[in-house]
Amino acid sequence: MKHLVEVEPATATTGPAYRNARAKDGLLQAPPGLHSCWDIFRTSVEKYPNNQMLGRRRVVDGKAGEYTWVTYKEVYDVVMKLAASIDKSGIKQGESCGIYGANCPEWIISMEACNALGVCCVPLYDSLGAGAVEFIICHAEIQIAFVEEKKITELLKTCHATSKYLKTVISFGGVTNDHKDEAKNYGLSIFSWEEFLIMGGSHNFDLPEKKISDICTIMYTSGTTGDPKGVMISNESLLVNITGPDSVLQYIGEVLDQDDVYLSYLPLAHIFDRMFEEVFIYHGSKIGFWRGDVKLLVDDIAALKPTIFCAVPRVLDRIYSGLTARISSGGILKKTLFNIAYKMKLDSMRKGIKHEKAAPFFDKLVFSKVKERLGGKLRVIVSGGAPLSVPVEEFLRVVTCAYVIQGYGLTETCAGSIVSIPNQYSMLGTVGPPVPHIDVRLESVPEMGYHALSSVPRGEICIRGSVLFSGYYKREDLVQEVMIDGWFHTGDIGEWQPDGSLKVIDRKKNIFKLSQGEYVAVENLENVYGVLQDIDSIWVYGNSFESSLVAVVNPNQQSLERWAEQNGTAGSFAELCEHSRAKEHILAELTKIAKEKKLKGFEFIKAIHLDPLPFDIERDLITPTYKKKRPQMLKYYQGVIDALYKSMK
Repeated sequence: MKHLVEVEPATATTGPAYRNARAKDGLLQAPPGLHSCWDIFRTSVEKYPNNQMLGRRRVVDGKAGEYTWVTYKEVYDVVMKLAASIDKSGIKQGESCGIYGANCPEWIISMEACNALGVCCVPLYDSLGAGAVEFIICHAEIQIAFVEEKKITELLKTCHATSKYLKTVISFGGVTNDHKDEAKNYGLSIFSWEEFLIMGGSHNFDLPEKKISDICTIMYTSGTTGDPKGVMISNESLLVNITGPDSVLQYIGEVLDQDDVYLSYLPLAHIFDRMFEEVFIYHGSKIGFWRGDVKLLVDDIAALKPTIFCAVPRVLDRIYSGLTARISSGGILKKTLFNIAYKMKLDSMRKGIKHEKAAPFFDKLVFSKVKERLGGKLRVIVSGGAPLSVPVEEFLRVVTCAYVIQGYGLTETCAGSIVSIPNQYSMLGTVGPPVPHIDVRLESVPEMGYHALSSVPRGEICIRGSVLFSGYYKREDLVQEVMIDGWFHTGDIGEWQPDGSLKVIDRKKNIFKLSQGEYVAVENLENVYGVLQDIDSIWVYGNSFESSLVAVVNPNQQSLERWAEQNGTAGSFAELCEHSRAKEHILAELTKIAKEKKLKGFEFIKAIHLDPLPFDIERDLITPTYKKKRPQMLKYYQGVIDALYKSMK
């Protein structure tokens, strides 16, 4: 296959092991001279002391101004003060420090102070579910925690259980007298940011020697069932992985450098953002932080003018919806011009012409307006965390005048392991070939009808390489379930494409049997139905006591309101979702898709419920990376499901 070389032959149950053709002489290793994540930051301070590093927007009287910046050297000076205070408080190398809060300069500074001392950084985030912060502090035995000011009250609520371990809390901002009084009740020391910086004073300390095999961070992943799992990530995993984005862009003659600008808004508690921020620090680039409100995200983008934008599909879906709504509301002349420009550029890109040469005239005349809305300097958009729908990916490739790259990875593989190649139109809808620091193979899953040795190879994606995690903290039993003979079993089902790219088509565990004995691979079905532009999201359900499938659908508000207007149906969005004609309309569209895609009869959805509220973290229906929590969804919608099945009898 193009882009791949075979490094091990197939077996009876597995396909061949492949790696990127650019790694035929050996997998990528960590950059020479770097042994820990501290070295990433330390060497950049030496190379780029006066480069702007961390920026935030000052908000005065409710209005956000321009970004203000601190340099690499200025950040280093604060990091060393913080490290002195941490060391003085008695935290030893290898012990755990929690960080709890939204992305901000203090988050990165706290992380670098941990890196300096060889202290294990453990992000805490409540979006893992109620009780997760308490669980993580106790499980990781966290003694010291840095906390966003508005999260202190939440943290103190856990102290009945966590004060056995947690002894010191530092606010990213200030602390109130009430906070101090409550902390005192639990024997906690609590400091404002400024108080703690001073605490180190003239304390002398030596930075310990750090090994490449040391655990740098423990990231707790939500999973869809049970307690969060603590994924142990070594210095080596992070160091090897910072070479990944460079290798992908170098292939097309692009490079990351000190002039690049990154918007920090995806949670730093998640490996996708943490990994990219390390990459930008390694290059001496600028990292600007958002204001924490998704409604203001496009405004922050316009002010920061990022060159690289990382996103999860839900964010890109919002941008897509916003742009298409603006186009729809334009006059007939503007719409016609846009459609002509779009078709001509897309046709050129399909023929293999690079995006920047596909329609330069229309880029200036039409698409430059989209580019300006996204800051005007964007050159790469990276999507990860979940599959990006083909219509959205295609649209963004055409209109943003930027490379659009889709990647695949897990916390256990230290983020991006498989990444599409920019400007390769054939890779639309795929996650591309492996990055040159891992091997990948597919393993047959016969009970789901997936065979790694069939003419179209399909099976569970398995990954091998030095980027893999070092285990689950205190859960060796879980490691043995997923690590077999050096291969990490992802639980995702992939399909090799003729060009050597991989398409993620299903999830191994998301399979159930209907009453007639037919197996249904639900995630694959949701991907099929999910292309319908009338819906934003869909959860498909069935069980072994029923012969047919039902679904809960988040309809697209603009589409449904447009349909209502055209069909004389009045009401608010919530009222339309209750309307029988609206349900019939959406169900008919889903049936049309099922017929087009030649789904089997038992894979057709027979009844639906329309929920105007998107599946969200607040109701514990999805993980922070937008994966559906199926047991929780069933519990939440049980009454709805029962009513749907009853209505069909």
